[in-house]
Amino acid sequence: MRVRMLGGGISAAAALLVFVLPGQAQQGGLSSFKNYLAPFVSTPDQAVDRMLQMADPKPGETLYDLGCGDGRIIIAAAKRYQVKAVGIEISARLAAEAAANVKRVGLQKLVKVIHGDFMKANLSGANIVTLYLATSANSLLRPKLQRYLKPKSRVVSYDYPIPGWKPVDTSETEGHHGATHTIYLYDIPQSYTK
Repeated sequence: MRVRMLGGGISAAAALLVFVLPGQAQQGGLSSFKNYLAPFVSTPDQAVDRMLQMADPKPGETLYDLGCGDGRIIIAAAKRYQVKAVGIEISARLAAEAAANVKRVGLQKLVKVIHGDFMKANLSGANIVTLYLATSANSLLRPKLQRYLKPKSRVVSYDYPIPGWKPVDTSETEGHHGATHTIYLYDIPQSYTK
């Protein structure tokens, strides 16, 4: 296994270990993840900005980005809104990249990156959850969100709705190559109760 070295001679694997939250390790080891629910496509910066504006993070809140990729949403949330942010990423390469990006901007006290399967994670600490997953993945995730998220929590999904939920707000934004994309804001439990 080749390990990429970060500044100061720290391996990506060692840097990643610093960011794994206690009690969040997955059973079966990190190499056993098979539950890839969506390919990695970076969220455009203007969409990140709009997603965070819609979520309206407040001091003391915690944002979880499920499938955090390179960490751009969790970094922006911590930097701009001074909230705690947790990114969960199943890809070892992307989790290491996100952890390195967090370290590069000096946000280790506010941001944690977990190399893990968010379908197995406890989301009860989240006030805000951000998603850029396919509709089918959002459908699989919906019962978990309903079980773990407290009232007044918000879920923001880029490009894909959560089936069975009604958004409290939507916004159009420009994506890659000039295409128009929709951002969906959901409120817990207002979006799914009748």
